[in-house]
Amino acid sequence: MFDAEKTKNDIVNWIREWFRENGEGCRAVIGISGGKDSSVVAALCAEALGKDRVLGVMMPRGEQFDIDVSRALIKHLGIEGITVNVEEACNAVEKQVQEVFGEISVQTKTNIPPRVRMTMLYAVCQTVGGRVANTCNLSEDYVGYNTIFGDNAGDFSPLSRLTVQEVKAVGRALGLPSMFVDKVPIDGLQGKTDEDNLGFTYAVLDRYIRTGVCDDPADKEKIDRKHRTNLFKLKPMPTFEYEGEIHE
Repeated sequence: MFDAEKTKNDIVNWIREWFRENGEGCRAVIGISGGKDSSVVAALCAEALGKDRVLGVMMPRGEQFDIDVSRALIKHLGIEGITVNVEEACNAVEKQVQEVFGEISVQTKTNIPPRVRMTMLYAVCQTVGGRVANTCNLSEDYVGYNTIFGDNAGDFSPLSRLTVQEVKAVGRALGLPSMFVDKVPIDGLQGKTDEDNLGFTYAVLDRYIRTGVCDDPADKEKIDRKHRTNLFKLKPMPTFEYEGEIHE
């Protein structure tokens, strides 16, 4: 029942309206990884704002084996692209933590690059006068497969209510070649796919999100556990409600 063409047009109109209210004349600044999410967001922004108002930022850590895909996307869309290597910044953060604690956990090592990249995106954004596009999707957000204050940050989010299958469908409606829509995501650390790390497929996850149906009880338990554990990422930061008046 998903209407990819209508959804694509609705998102394009939403982006235009959001920029009219929150950044008239500003550029959309997008971290380009070569994956489906950043590819679709970049294409949506180019259609909504015009390619001259979209800046793609490639942020490899040292040598990135698939950066040619990111370059190909930028060329395909006709947008401006820049490369900022985050190797030294990531290494510096790791080094400082390790010097204090004598070791660094796998979780820490995993989350430093996305947070450094988001810092870089905002540095670029404020330099050029732009707005940072979030590139998360509903499927990954639902099970917490993102980094808080890293890739889950941004000023506007075109895809965070769409599942992976729906994002791909929108990508096809945009006319993106398969190499950008169907590229298998790799974690960049151990060479594992996202589905390897999750322990279930996106097809299973997306069906469960939209219908509540999951044929394998083990998969259902994994999804439910991840969702419960990571709910804090989906909610606004808890704030103590002081009853004092605020002058407006």
